[in-house]
Amino acid sequence: MTLVGIVRNPVPPGAVAGTFSAHDGVALRFARWGPPRRGSKGTVCVFGGRTEFIEKYFETISDLRQRGFAAATMDWRGQGGSSRPLRNKFKGHVEDFSQFESDLDLFMSEIVLPDCPPPYFALAHSMGANILIHAACKRDCWFERMVLSSPMIALRAGASLALIARLAQLGVFFGLGDIYVPGGGDAASGLEPFKGNKLTSDKRRHERNALILKAAPGLGLGSPTIGWLRAAAASMKTINAFGFAPRVHVPILMLAAGQDQVVSNSAIEELAAQLRAGSRVTLDGARHELLQERDHLREQLWSVFDAFVPGSP
Repeated sequence: MTLVGIVRNPVPPGAVAGTFSAHDGVALRFARWGPPRRGSKGTVCVFGGRTEFIEKYFETISDLRQRGFAAATMDWRGQGGSSRPLRNKFKGHVEDFSQFESDLDLFMSEIVLPDCPPPYFALAHSMGANILIHAACKRDCWFERMVLSSPMIALRAGASLALIARLAQLGVFFGLGDIYVPGGGDAASGLEPFKGNKLTSDKRRHERNALILKAAPGLGLGSPTIGWLRAAAASMKTINAFGFAPRVHVPILMLAAGQDQVVSNSAIEELAAQLRAGSRVTLDGARHELLQERDHLREQLWSVFDAFVPGSP
């Protein structure tokens, strides 16, 4: 699937896009952009959250290139322009988050390392940040530093993570792994009315992202399945386990949204305090999708990004 540009969200110039194959044959879509002509400060790899797609980060890609970085990104398996595992293409499903980690390995080895200039940095959101935290435990991790937006360390929900994990595991055990979580459906995330949405307080960017989905409905993704929830709960449980934080050796800056209704800010605070090289900044007034927020909130985000990532202005 080629990149989709619309009037309010054109494809940044110089894009190279295509697909590569995962170990199990799943087709994964990627895109990359070279550094600006004035010289490279390295490459920032951008990783979206659940339901997201490359086109949603065109503005972010442009922001990074204006800072002197090359950029590379991909659609996680099961969403965006990558292959989807179930007959109903709107179901957000994965068997295990280790599949995402394996796909990340291939993305770096086949797309980034051969054609993108070092050093490498990661900018990841929500579910993508969860996957990158696991990658930060690798001794041969590719990234010098990571900036994680609203990382999915625990969900902001009434039930405990342990209870969610047990219930999801029971659902999978009884053969319900590929059905929607209770209350879920095909409606694509991002097409809900602006009023009352949990993702952004910026009406203009909310409308822009909805226009992308209307122009390319195949990019949309509905609710998660019970199987996805089981896999996500297992991944979060590992991150929250005693002894995990000391294994993380990549410096990490975590950005929390002050008005987040999707993930737990207290979990972000707790993990940041345990990391050997970690810090946390909260953007007051922001909702979950920090990179899709109002200008003054995005300016705060880029200010702390510039202070943390070497080579930034």
